[in-house]
Amino acid sequence: MENLSGFWERLASRAELETEPMPAQPIIEIGGDSRVLVENHRGVLAYCPEEILIGLKFGQVRVCGSRMVLTRMSREQLLIRGKIDAVTLIRRDGK
Repeated sequence: MENLSGFWERLASRAELETEPMPAQPIIEIGGDSRVLVENHRGVLAYCPEEILIGLKFGQVRVCGSRMVLTRMSREQLLIRGKIDAVTLIRRDGK
C-alpha cells in the first residue's frame, strides 16, 4: 500500500497546488535575525548560547548565533531567541 504523504504530494503536483506541510512534519520558521520557531521537533540534542542542535524526524537542524536562549519548549514547539547567524538543515543519510 502506498504511503499517504506520497499520495498527497502527487495529487498537489498534478493539481499544480502549492504543497502544505504534512501533519507531524517539521516546520522551521525564521523571524528576522532574532527568532527561530521549530515545530514537530524531536528534542534538543546540544545546547549552548552559540549553537543549538535540534532533532527532527529525518535529521537535525543546527542554529548558530550568539546569546541564544530557549524561550519556549513543549512537545510540539521550540522557540529560540537571540542573534541568529545561520540555520542549517542536516539530513540523515538515505533520506
